[in-house]
Amino acid sequence: MKLLRTLSGPKNLLVRTIGRRYFAASPEEYGKRNYANNEPEYTTVIGSLTAQRKNFLLRDVYEDMMLDGVKPERDTFHSLLIGTMKGARLQDAFFFRDEMKAMGLVPDVALYNFLISTCGKCKNSEQAVSLLEEMKRFEVKPTGQTYICLLNACAVAGRVDRVYAIVRDMTAAGLGLNKFCYAGLIAAHRNKEPVTDDVASKIIELVEQSKGWSAVEAPGDIPVRSMMSISLEELYNIPTAEYIFRRGFLDKELTVYHVAFLACADLKSVESIDALHEMLSKDGKTPDGFILMQTMRCYLHSGDLQRARKIFEDYMSSGKPPMFEFYLALVEGAMVGYTPEGMQLAQETLVNMSSRSFFLDPKMGSDLLLVAAGEKTGGYTAANLIWDMMQARRMTPSFPAVQAYHDGLKVRDVPADDPRLQLVSQTYNTLIKRFGG
Repeated sequence: MKLLRTLSGPKNLLVRTIGRRYFAASPEEYGKRNYANNEPEYTTVIGSLTAQRKNFLLRDVYEDMMLDGVKPERDTFHSLLIGTMKGARLQDAFFFRDEMKAMGLVPDVALYNFLISTCGKCKNSEQAVSLLEEMKRFEVKPTGQTYICLLNACAVAGRVDRVYAIVRDMTAAGLGLNKFCYAGLIAAHRNKEPVTDDVASKIIELVEQSKGWSAVEAPGDIPVRSMMSISLEELYNIPTAEYIFRRGFLDKELTVYHVAFLACADLKSVESIDALHEMLSKDGKTPDGFILMQTMRCYLHSGDLQRARKIFEDYMSSGKPPMFEFYLALVEGAMVGYTPEGMQLAQETLVNMSSRSFFLDPKMGSDLLLVAAGEKTGGYTAANLIWDMMQARRMTPSFPAVQAYHDGLKVRDVPADDPRLQLVSQTYNTLIKRFGG
C-alpha cells in the first residue's frame, strides 16, 4: 500500500521513484543506483544531510526507506527529528512523530524535547504547550530538559506570564534554575510586545540573579549518541547556538551575559551595554567575541561609529581568529541612517573583507543588498559594490533585494544603456515571473 500511495502521488515523486529504481534493472545496476540499503546506512545519510543543512530532503530519504522495506528504529526517528529541528521544519517534525506512532513506537521524552524545541524555532509557543499536555496524556514524564525547551519556546514569543508559570512548575518539581532558564527569562522580556521602558533594567536584574544559578538537572534525557550532533544551546534555541563549536569565540560560562548583551544591543541601549560590561569586569570575566560583536552592534545602531570601529579593529588585531560575522555586523550597522561616514565605512569594510578571502553567500549578500538599496541620497556606491561582488561569484540575490536595488537605480540618473542597469533589469524581469506574480 505504501508503494501504491507513493506511485499515485505527485508527478515529481513518481518520476523520482521510477527514475531511481528501474524494476527491470539487474541487482548490480540497482546497487549502483541505490545510495543506502539498510537502517545504519540510511541513518548515516540522514546525519550527512543534516550536517549539510539539506533538511528539506529528509522526507525524501524516509520515503526511500519505506520503498526499500527498511524499518526505521527509534534512533533513526531521533536523527530525523534533530534534522527537522535544525531546519525549523515543523510540519515535517510532526509527520515523523505520526509515522513513529504508526509503527508502534511510543514517542519518548527525547523526541518530545526535539518537537518542543522545533516549535520554539518556528515561534509556535501554543503548539509547544500542547505537546506538554500530550506528554501527560501518554504518561511520558517531562524532565528538566523538557521544561527548559518549553520555557525557551515560550520566551521567543515574548510570553512572560507563561515563562514564569513554567518556572513555578520547575521549582515545585524540585528542579533548580540553570543558566538556560535565565537566558529564557531575559529573552522573554526582550521579546514581549509592546516594549516597555523598564526592559533594560529588568535584564540587568536577571543577570544579577543568575549568578546563583543551579545545575541540578543533569543532561540525561537524550541518548548520548543523539546529543553528539547537537549542543544544549541548539536544543534550547539559545542565540549563540551557531557559534558554540567555533574555537576561541565563545565562553560557555557566559551564556546569560550573551543573551543579555544581544537583547540590549537590539534595544540600542548603550547605557545597559556599558552596565553589563561593568558587571562582567566585577565578576573577573573578559568579554568574548560574541559579547564584543553585540557591543559593536549597539554602538553602530546608536550612531557611534568611532567606538564601534575601535572594537572591530582591536578584535582583528588581537590575534584571535577573524570572524566573518564581525565584518557583516560592521557593514550592516554602518549603513544605519545612511550617513556619508557610515556608508564609507561599509564600503571600506566590504573591500577589506574580500581581501581577507571572506566572501558573501547568497543569503548574506541579499540581506546586505536589501539594506544598501534603501539609500536615498549619495552615490549608491555600497549597493553597487555588493551587487558587483555577488555577480563576480555568479550569485543571484533574492527577489526583494533585486527589486529594491532595481527601484533604487531607476530613480537615479542612470543611462538606459548602462550595463549594470540592463543586467539588473534583466534579472528583475526574470525573478518577477517567478516570485512577483
